[in-house]
Amino acid sequence: MKKVQGNPQPLGVRTIKGKTNFAVAVPASVPCELLLYECGAEEPVERIVLSEAACVGEVRYIALENFQEQKYEYNYLIDGKLVTDPYAKVIHRVKDASFVRGAFLKEYDWEGDRPLQIPYQDVIAYSLHVRGFTKHRMSHVKKKGTFRGIMEKIPYLLELGINQIQCMPVYEFEDRQQGRVNYWGYGPAYFFAPKASFAAAKDVCTEFRDLVKECHRAGIEVVLDLPFEEGVNPQMVTTCLEYYVMEYHVDGFILNQNHAPMQEILTDPYLKQTKIMKKEEQFQNIMRRFLKGDEGMVGDVIRELKRLTNQDGCFNYITNHTGFTMQDLVSYDGKHNELNGERNQDGPDYNFSWNCGAEGPTRKKDVLALRKNQVRNAFALLLTAQGTPCILAGDEFGNSQKGNNNVYCQDNELAWLNWNQLKREEELFQYVKALIALRKAIPLLHMEKPLLGMDYTACGLPDVSYHGESAWQTPSEVSSRLLGVFYSGSGMTDQVCFVVYNMHWLEHKAALPGLGKGKKWYLVMETEEGVLAKERLLKNQKELWIKARTIQILVGR
Repeated sequence: MKKVQGNPQPLGVRTIKGKTNFAVAVPASVPCELLLYECGAEEPVERIVLSEAACVGEVRYIALENFQEQKYEYNYLIDGKLVTDPYAKVIHRVKDASFVRGAFLKEYDWEGDRPLQIPYQDVIAYSLHVRGFTKHRMSHVKKKGTFRGIMEKIPYLLELGINQIQCMPVYEFEDRQQGRVNYWGYGPAYFFAPKASFAAAKDVCTEFRDLVKECHRAGIEVVLDLPFEEGVNPQMVTTCLEYYVMEYHVDGFILNQNHAPMQEILTDPYLKQTKIMKKEEQFQNIMRRFLKGDEGMVGDVIRELKRLTNQDGCFNYITNHTGFTMQDLVSYDGKHNELNGERNQDGPDYNFSWNCGAEGPTRKKDVLALRKNQVRNAFALLLTAQGTPCILAGDEFGNSQKGNNNVYCQDNELAWLNWNQLKREEELFQYVKALIALRKAIPLLHMEKPLLGMDYTACGLPDVSYHGESAWQTPSEVSSRLLGVFYSGSGMTDQVCFVVYNMHWLEHKAALPGLGKGKKWYLVMETEEGVLAKERLLKNQKELWIKARTIQILVGR
């Protein structure tokens, strides 16, 4: 190898035209050396002084010519202390895994792959933890708890109707923090390097790229949840996002607005075609309260049903990794986080959950029947809203965490998906699958442009309107738990659709808006029964009686 003139940009390591460039931020007047190790060796074979003579600001740099990257690992010795490059693209752990070094990215054949750029309104998202998704002994994959394991589950995702996976942190984080297991991956990390333990093979970068490429071949986007940590350099965040787009072809990111420079990211030309998303609990909390029958929710529900999340970078969810699973949402009034070792003080206190009459596991048939119905209602609320829906992995087959709403430190079967439940809850899985298909088949439920309640064609029908026990009158009483939503499209489509929600514990009459000559209302879904095998013509075309805690979807033809 030969030392040659380097470049202060970019930070980290980059190879161009046979030159491997190293750039690192070092405080002024502090000694710094680049240490090169043969792979796996404990002692460096080369020590290269990075002097302030080759420095811009506090960035020191050097380039090596004819450097055989794959034979080496590297670290820095800064002011006498070993420092791993925070911009390292690959992380190798040596000896007892506490000795961390940077390594070098291999070339990869993408075979023409590109990010998919699925329109927001057509996305059905699925939030998962790479390890927890397939780690359970009953996951029936060969490479459990890995990127390869997710690849083995692609046929399952396609059957369900998923076209986007949202992955919790995939970067190299410490497995323990403050004496506890760090299962979720929040906190300090090497943000540019995929986590080695998530790979079935030694080459984690190639395996992660394989996952993205195979997902794209199946029509599934890959979105990364990158929470970063408080105080991280804003420039590093932006550079990290650009890197994952260019080197891993990811389709989008979920970011913590408090830790990421959102304005810079949204105006970054490299990220203009990338989905930049954020979590917001507004939809979750409103729909949870409506689901359990709180009064005074109709106005908020109307707003959330019509909100297009692509306009603000949000997405809709009723359950997420923080908080209860869907099954636990209808099975517990309070959190049960004792196993976390924090005296049940951790995790959200306000979950807007309802146990349906018994706390936790029960044999009471009426309670179990109500819980099943409430889960179906929750999925219907999620999948009939205009915004991009996101399902928490395992909710589609009743996965439970036994009332723990904060499994951040539970790298065990409590937090892993129990795939045994898929056999036990096949009926629920088929319902969710059919409901997703129904959403896709009714464009009015996922429009590209906002529905504004306007009659664009002067035909007497606004694109969306709201009804109660009387047609064309939005329920305004605080006590009301009934809402009918009429989608006409106002000339944008020939379809018409009416969704009626009754979250009251009593049966109610709901008025049906008139359709005009030749058209009739047909029932295509009722949460008490599930999605109907065959649509049913309504005998009464002016009103219907909707059972307690039931949602119905009707189409007009």
